[in-house]
Amino acid sequence: MNVCIIPARGGSKRIPRKNIKEFMGKPVISYSIEAALHSGCFESVIVSTDDQEIAEVAQVYGAEVPFVRPAELSDDFSGTTPVIAHAIEWLKNEGKKINLVCCIYATAPFISSETIIKGMKLIEEEKKQYSLTVTHFPSAIQRAIKITENQLGMFWPENYNIRSQDLEEAYYDAGQMYWGKPEAFIDNLPFYTNNSIPVVLPNYLVQDIDTLEDWRSAELLYKVLQLDMKK
Repeated sequence: MNVCIIPARGGSKRIPRKNIKEFMGKPVISYSIEAALHSGCFESVIVSTDDQEIAEVAQVYGAEVPFVRPAELSDDFSGTTPVIAHAIEWLKNEGKKINLVCCIYATAPFISSETIIKGMKLIEEEKKQYSLTVTHFPSAIQRAIKITENQLGMFWPENYNIRSQDLEEAYYDAGQMYWGKPEAFIDNLPFYTNNSIPVVLPNYLVQDIDTLEDWRSAELLYKVLQLDMKK
């Protein structure tokens, strides 16, 4: 079976109740659940949470919440991979045979069923341990500048006279989706190696949501995309 696991703990600090905060009229976690269900890729869509209210909201939108996430995996220092590994082990103990696992973040309102399907096909075709969403930096990171004691300087001054188009393009984790083999999560294999194949997204489909300012930016971007789709 293929299973989707959506980690959603209750103790978010910078944006309280972040995983079920209303985003454009409904809880933000609902976008991840609905995209997973509509993709048709999964026998189970599971939310891993320590929070009863999150569990109830997840179930309303069609996800399963078959266990309570342990407290030791629900604090500010708990990484994603151990949380996914715990869910995999729980399923194995229930007698489930798992082929592939997809971790989708609860605050990923731009995730689409098409992206999920593409990630599944890539990991199957390329025989990798992971496939994950990435996007390119909007400008050359080799020309990045820093502020030190209110003065500007370059991280890499040797690139000052090099045109940005002549520098290697750089990418970053889009923070939406991670397909992986169950053993890769259990063994805590790193994502950013030749074990992984990228699912490259355009910048306009990517928005980190870590602060209230990010949240506002994401809502504005979502409105623009909805208007564009209606044209």
